[in-house]
Amino acid sequence: MAIRSPVILNQLGPVVGERVAAHPCRPTVLEHESGRAPWDLPTGVEVLLTRPLIGWDAAPVAPPHGWGEGLRWIQSASTGMDFYPPWLLEGRRTVTCARGLSAVAIADYVMTAILAFEKRWDAIRLRGPEDWRRETLGSLSGKRLGLVGFGAIGRAVAERARAFGLAVGAVRRSGWARSEPNVEPLGVDPFDRLEDLVAASDHLVLALPLTAATRGLVGAGLLARAKPGLHLVNVARGALLDQDGLLAALESGRIAGATLDVTDPEPLPVGHPFYSHPAIRLTPHVSWSSPDVEPRLADRVLANLDAYARGEPLRDVVDADTGY
Repeated sequence: MAIRSPVILNQLGPVVGERVAAHPCRPTVLEHESGRAPWDLPTGVEVLLTRPLIGWDAAPVAPPHGWGEGLRWIQSASTGMDFYPPWLLEGRRTVTCARGLSAVAIADYVMTAILAFEKRWDAIRLRGPEDWRRETLGSLSGKRLGLVGFGAIGRAVAERARAFGLAVGAVRRSGWARSEPNVEPLGVDPFDRLEDLVAASDHLVLALPLTAATRGLVGAGLLARAKPGLHLVNVARGALLDQDGLLAALESGRIAGATLDVTDPEPLPVGHPFYSHPAIRLTPHVSWSSPDVEPRLADRVLANLDAYARGEPLRDVVDADTGY
């Protein structure tokens, strides 16, 4: 079988670039020029390695004339594709993502958020002897964790949550097969309706992609059905959540707290109430971060490059219809 030696535009940085350049297919690797629009591709590029937050938010509504001529494969460093213009998924080229790459890191973040909430980690911190007092802390045992989305992140969270004695329920957009009354070996209870999951959960984790169908999914109406005292954790996309509805639910006491690693927009403007609200813990979209994320991304890219060079199917192909 013929081996391709493609021209690759690398927008993923030096760790990925150096390893791709050393691949046995002997690719020609072009490095992204600082200040150049990510969709402005040099002539002859066949493979694009790209990531969000390098200027794609300023992409034109329609693709520039002649965009992507000769481009056959796009590899994204992210799982979600909502950062890119819709036309990135159009055409006959293959688009792949980094599905599940940061699932473990995100699951660790989720469990940290849940433990900090239950153990009131901020409230019990001593700043002087005057703060010494007895406090009643929460427990994870016997509580229910609800997962909105059950992909790689949901599974990684479920594995950890069960070890802490949490009951775990989940909903997913694709539904559940009849053969899955209890998702083994994770011990996850499948829910058919999001409303029922929200009403039964002590902690609710948003871990699903942002699409036209999921934008604003968690709104004021849904939050009004929440189990009193619910803790909401969002590690997916800010636009899944009606932020004004969340503030209202917190003020009413229906929701006890929220841990938000994502917001809409990012970052929120100066003076936004999320920054100072005592029931909200806000972090700067870092739940995916881990010391080995770049080497693992390089491994993922190289595995797909192996397949591409041999003309074999690629891993983690994005469905243009669903957007993930």
